[in-house]
Amino acid sequence: MEYRYGGIFMVAFAIIIFLCLGSVESFSTQSQPCKLDPSNMCKPALATAVFSAVSFLLGAFTSVLSGFLGMQIAIYANARTALEERKGGVGKAFFSAFRSGAVMGFLLAANGLLVLYIAINLFKLYYGNDWEGLFKAIAGYGLGGSSMALLGRAAGGIYAKATDVSVHLVKETWPITLVDRGFPTVIYDYVGDIVGDISGMGTDIFGSYAESSCAALVVASISSFGKDHNYSAMCYPLLISSMGILVCLMTTLFTANFSKIKEVKEIKPALRKQLIISTILMTFGIVIVSWIALPSSFTVFNFGSQKVVKNWQLCLCAGVGLWDGLIIGFITKSYTNDDISLLQDFAADSVGFGLAFVNIPILAAISILLSYSIASVYGITVTAVGMLSTIATRLAIDAYSPISDNATRIAKLVDGRAFDGILSSSNTTAAIGKEFAIESASLVSIALFGAFVSRAAISPVDVLTPKVFMGSIVGAMLPKWFSAMTMKRVGPAALKIFKVAPQTFNKHLSGKHRYHENPHYARCLKISTDASFKGMIRPGALVMLTPLIVGTFFGVETLSGVLAGSLGSVVRIAISASNTGGAWEKAKKYIRAGVSEYLKTHPEMKTRRAADEGDPIGNPLKDTSGPPLNILIQLMAVESLVFAPFFTTHGGLLFKIF
Repeated sequence: MEYRYGGIFMVAFAIIIFLCLGSVESFSTQSQPCKLDPSNMCKPALATAVFSAVSFLLGAFTSVLSGFLGMQIAIYANARTALEERKGGVGKAFFSAFRSGAVMGFLLAANGLLVLYIAINLFKLYYGNDWEGLFKAIAGYGLGGSSMALLGRAAGGIYAKATDVSVHLVKETWPITLVDRGFPTVIYDYVGDIVGDISGMGTDIFGSYAESSCAALVVASISSFGKDHNYSAMCYPLLISSMGILVCLMTTLFTANFSKIKEVKEIKPALRKQLIISTILMTFGIVIVSWIALPSSFTVFNFGSQKVVKNWQLCLCAGVGLWDGLIIGFITKSYTNDDISLLQDFAADSVGFGLAFVNIPILAAISILLSYSIASVYGITVTAVGMLSTIATRLAIDAYSPISDNATRIAKLVDGRAFDGILSSSNTTAAIGKEFAIESASLVSIALFGAFVSRAAISPVDVLTPKVFMGSIVGAMLPKWFSAMTMKRVGPAALKIFKVAPQTFNKHLSGKHRYHENPHYARCLKISTDASFKGMIRPGALVMLTPLIVGTFFGVETLSGVLAGSLGSVVRIAISASNTGGAWEKAKKYIRAGVSEYLKTHPEMKTRRAADEGDPIGNPLKDTSGPPLNILIQLMAVESLVFAPFFTTHGGLLFKIF
């Protein structure tokens, strides 16, 4: 059903792209002088409209394919991991889950890069040396990827957490033997993890991956690379991503062949070792690519002027993003790892911390400032590419979480046993994945914003301008509005599933609460599916229509204010939701395990009760409201980039009328 509605949307929005961009030059087929270099002739806007629509469809299809294949991999890996644990213990179960995640990671990275590279070379047959027009059209690839990512991430989050919260309600009402044995809410909770954490995360990271490359290519095309027709230098972002796949492959082979996992406590160090080794090796990879592909000196776009940059400086920008991604993992671990005192403090006073538990996104701010000072907007785009260069390893670690989670549940359903140590490790890796997605999205969004400003020919944005200031206020409001609309869909759907679930059995429950054959799951499935899709209509319309309405009626300056305001608000809210929700979930397990020293000396029931009540709130917070926010700002930014010529030509209707 998701793909059916997604396909309809893809075709409809591709038509909108064609009509809007084609109207820039009244659907003329005549070549026009290039804006940056009037001495050369560029392809007509009609060609950009056609190829932008095609690249949008390519990006959307690739995103959907990545999510679908990821789910298929996870479904088979769940049972395999449970079986490996039963036969060979913790070590074999770990490698089964990790290798399955690695398949998904390499598939997504290679698939996204391959389709983008093929599209560039096919478009080049028509555009020739018109690099500016070529990469304007290719920006639609990122828009298509993010559009489907929003559908997969937000709709999947609503589906997953509606079933998850209904399980909490059931466990408070029905005997535990009933809940553990194929009760409809439990079965759909298993499915929800795959939909939300595998398909959703896969399409989310793919969107960032595609957009960072597209933003870098757009900015590179208006630098000296484009003027000098230096194709290898313009493909520098793609070469970094290619090197990243090779580095991640070596890292994964090292872990699979040389790491020996015999106890649960060895799992977390093994996963951290993956990140550290891949980061160190990729540092050398970036140096090699920079030395081979880049000229010793070149110029990059700097808001109306050109800035001279050395190849080692651009190499430094990519390295900043790479190491920033590693540091993010260690910071997030302090909020969600039960070995760290921050989580212990949270568990001891889970009533008082609440949403005040926020990780300030200072790393992203430092990275943006440093890379911009080195190589202007292009430096920021390369920093985003560098952060996402080890995406295969990061997706392998992130996919390990839901795979091991469901394998634990399967083992418990089959013979009553569960390898909770692997599950405990998976909770931390999931939180690190969400944090990484948010931080990378902030860099990608800034890069897209810079590309939009360059394509719309806006002078440096002045926040004191009434148009920009008005837009920033509206933009800061949008993430909260979006989060509220997605969160509202979880509670009613969960309550409806809770009320309907006992009725799905063919016979009434006996006094001993025994199971009856052939339970009907269709009603619960319909409730959760309808809630996810109906719940996405208004939030999706908010994200997709805001840039179109603002750009058309208020112009590009107001739209730049909306993007700036949304970016600042998204980063804070998304990180708060992710860390708070993850800490709430871990705090509950930490308290129930009886390892809190505070609770041993102060056995107060209110703390345990607060943690139990906070978990059903924290779960939707970290999986439904938080993750789609990074897609929100990326999607608005890349949509503004694609429609920039239309807004520049026909935008600001209200100001033109009045």
